[in-house]
Amino acid sequence: MRIKVPATSANLGPGFDTLGLALGLYNYVNITPASCYSVSIKGEGEDKAKLKVNNIFISIFYEIYQELVGKRDNFRFEFENNIPFSRGLGSSSAVIVGAIASAYEMAGVKASKEIVLNRALSYENHPDNIAPAVYGGYTSSIVYEGSVKSIRKDIPELLSAVVVIPDRAMSTAQSRTQLPKSYSMKDVVYNLSRVGLMSAAFLSENWEMLRYAASDKMHENRRMKKLKELFKVRQIALDNRALMSTLSGSGSTFFNLCYKKDALHLEKTLKEAFLAYRVETLEFDNHGYEIIKR
Repeated sequence: MRIKVPATSANLGPGFDTLGLALGLYNYVNITPASCYSVSIKGEGEDKAKLKVNNIFISIFYEIYQELVGKRDNFRFEFENNIPFSRGLGSSSAVIVGAIASAYEMAGVKASKEIVLNRALSYENHPDNIAPAVYGGYTSSIVYEGSVKSIRKDIPELLSAVVVIPDRAMSTAQSRTQLPKSYSMKDVVYNLSRVGLMSAAFLSENWEMLRYAASDKMHENRRMKKLKELFKVRQIALDNRALMSTLSGSGSTFFNLCYKKDALHLEKTLKEAFLAYRVETLEFDNHGYEIIKR
């Protein structure tokens, strides 16, 4: 089998741990029954020998596969990694979702996307990245009594994403230590109002409203202080036809949504301003993970 899992951008400004969307940037894994276990890696991580020994995808895959079939069979795993590590593009969620879905497939056990999503919750305890990795599109999600409740919406082709990917990683766990233990009611209401407006804007396709909905008072600015150039990224993007500009997950990537007709201008402007950073225009993914029979 071959599985394809999209990158994701989470939080989207005010939607801390709840909102996310799927991007047209993918990791692929080919899994083949074999006489002996083996691993190959191309792309991100191919220069890290320890990933062949301590590989989270394979650990999760075998944990679930053995639970389903009661034994550990040998497979060849071929990874094609295109999602950058520790850049806020959901690389860990892609690994988790891909491993779970693959284990069910190779065990010959049918699993709905809902089952995969809720299994993923035990490895990633908030749904902002795992929900769009599973379902694609824009997702608004909560955790209720240990399971994910999510509503999704296709993102139309008239929109594009322009992402700015710095050459510096940011640890999610470390960046969370920068956040306060409590927030003022004023700041909480500020974010709640914008989360509601953002979901309404996506569901009604009122894209201009995103300009007002995408600001945050809970986490973004605190995290961006670790890489202060990101404040300039946001300002330049909003001054050059971005409909919204938000820190992607915990960073360091910045996510910008714009009309497709404006993407080339926005990409060019950001490339000229940030020569050391990777700037790419991406489509959106409306399918989530896909299993391709081989």
